Amino acid sequence: MMTFIQIKAQKNLYQSNDQDSLAPVLVQAFSQTIKWKEAGAAIALLNYSDLNSYGPTSIVPAFNKISGVRMEERSPGSYRISIRGSLLRSPFGVRNTKIYWNEFPLSDATGNTYLNLLDLSQIEAAEIVKGPASSIYGAGTGGVVLLKSFLPFSDSTQQHFKVGIEQGSYGLKKEQLSWKTHTKHFSSELSQSYLYSEGYRDQSAMRKFNLMYQASLELSEHQIDFLGWMTDLYYQTPGGINLAQMLANPKLSRQATSTFPSAMQQKTAIYNKTIFAGLKDQWKLGTNTMLHSFVSLNNTRFENPFITNYEFRNETNASLGTKLIVKSKELALQWVSGFEWLYNHSVITDYGNKKGMPDTLQFNDQAFANQWSVYTQLQKIYRDKLHINAGISLNQQLYQYKRVSNPLPIVQYKNTHIVPAPRLSVLYDLNSSIAAYGLAAYGFSPASLAELRPSDGNYYGELEPEKGWNLEIGLKGFLFQHIIQFDLAYYHFQLKDAIVSRNNAAGAQYFINAGSTLQQGLEATIKVTVIKNRNGILSNMIIWGSQSFQPYHFKSYQQGNINYAGNMITGVPRNILVAGIDFVFLKKLTLNSSINCVSRIPLTDANDAFANAYQLLQLKLEFPVNFKKCQTRFFAGVDNGLNQNYSLGNDINAAAKRFYNPAAARNFYAGIHLSFDK
Repeated sequence: MMTFIQIKAQKNLYQSNDQDSLAPVLVQAFSQTIKWKEAGAAIALLNYSDLNSYGPTSIVPAFNKISGVRMEERSPGSYRISIRGSLLRSPFGVRNTKIYWNEFPLSDATGNTYLNLLDLSQIEAAEIVKGPASSIYGAGTGGVVLLKSFLPFSDSTQQHFKVGIEQGSYGLKKEQLSWKTHTKHFSSELSQSYLYSEGYRDQSAMRKFNLMYQASLELSEHQIDFLGWMTDLYYQTPGGINLAQMLANPKLSRQATSTFPSAMQQKTAIYNKTIFAGLKDQWKLGTNTMLHSFVSLNNTRFENPFITNYEFRNETNASLGTKLIVKSKELALQWVSGFEWLYNHSVITDYGNKKGMPDTLQFNDQAFANQWSVYTQLQKIYRDKLHINAGISLNQQLYQYKRVSNPLPIVQYKNTHIVPAPRLSVLYDLNSSIAAYGLAAYGFSPASLAELRPSDGNYYGELEPEKGWNLEIGLKGFLFQHIIQFDLAYYHFQLKDAIVSRNNAAGAQYFINAGSTLQQGLEATIKVTVIKNRNGILSNMIIWGSQSFQPYHFKSYQQGNINYAGNMITGVPRNILVAGIDFVFLKKLTLNSSINCVSRIPLTDANDAFANAYQLLQLKLEFPVNFKKCQTRFFAGVDNGLNQNYSLGNDINAAAKRFYNPAAARNFYAGIHLSFDK
């Protein structure tokens, strides 16, 4: 039967860093709080242990453990994420993937998310919802990422201090500090971090300063949560090189041509200063009724010297939302209804770039975006076995664009029609350990501002939203008293008006609608506890693996006289296999090992160029030393242990075949974390 979760500040519903446990955990996607096995959707979980199984500076390897998920880092600090192939329209940045942190939207009204602004140490868990989730999360066909951090209350006053220092290859340095306070009705955390790297390639250095404060206050029937952070991020952008250059010297940045200067000459880089503040109220209206509301405001100052221009952006974002949750134990049902509204105002000014300095004014634009969603969802459980979840939302996005620098500026409007997005999932418990599910979900994703007004400086108001149905079946659960945990899924997603990126001769992106695509695939995940809590040298051993089979192709795609129908979808590997073994020796020394095998990747819509397959080996060794009130963790690791010459983030359809952004060769890191309790 369904149970009502009492208000407790960001209660940790996930596994802790106990690596030997495969017990069922709870998920909160779609405003539910149920066992992972009983969620009628492909939902993956990353707990504290998963996020800390790799190096302390990048979230990329942890996300890439998940079947159907591919996260890339074109250069240090430049992330992009693909859930079931949504990378097709993301030459840089995170688009078409909705991201939340403790229920606050980090994605803005234009569909963009600056995921690289966060520090890995601030995130304690994540849920990844694969496929369209518009029935409750608004626009998007790729999926949803729910980031979590926790502030538990305590009957007695507790204080926790943490200090961390890491160093690594290519001038990598990181320091972090945090201070947590817990009382009976108040809990807070203040953290700071600084990251610096000289980078593997020319013109690829980065630095990031981050300051975060979160607090939770319990007042009678209310729980008030605050989240505030600011980040000052700078990273150089080396740009793409061709295959011959990559084979000769993968450290090269984009080279000069007879027409355009080099990345080093133009001092290409990203400067991003963002401040964010959000307030959330969880109001317990009755035994079975709650009202969750949030409001947030943030501002981004963005600066980008590029090969052909020097762009400044001033972005102001706001979000507002509320949802009513009604539960009945007697009827075994839950009803959720609410709305979400996102707002963005962007002032975009482009100058010429004269060796890293702004020159003559090219364009001065202003854009306003509004995105709203109204939704309702009903979950019903019959006889503790049949779980039915039905929801629908109404969604719309509205743009207003004006080129202020024109003598007679004309305001252009672009509004999507009000789009209904239904979702129905049915899950049946075959027994106490295994469940089967099926779902049908409709998703739509309008063009982001970075696609309507891309880096070439033109406005593409004719771009249509992507839309389509996803049909999916799955089987998941546990075997042999939770020794084996598994998750299998097959999905069939037909996407119409797919948005794909193109590049002009200067390397600037623009976007077009590419007809339709067929994105169907198989996903499999398994985790096996071979040894658990034994005395002796080898205390614990877990073997895990995930497989993604993605034979995606264009269904209809005509460009002039060229027909791309039947071609593999650009940027999506057909096969990805990630596997690993985690050991614990003498109940203390931990060794995490994994290998990520990616098949060749089509780099053009014509499928006339492919990136080679690669195998990425990663190892991390950690040893704790505990004293009375001080816990110490020493760790060291290696990335790209096989020393592969590969690109972790290709520029698809790139001009002059500059597809490749080579990742670092074999590199090492080490560090120490100290924790003090008071």
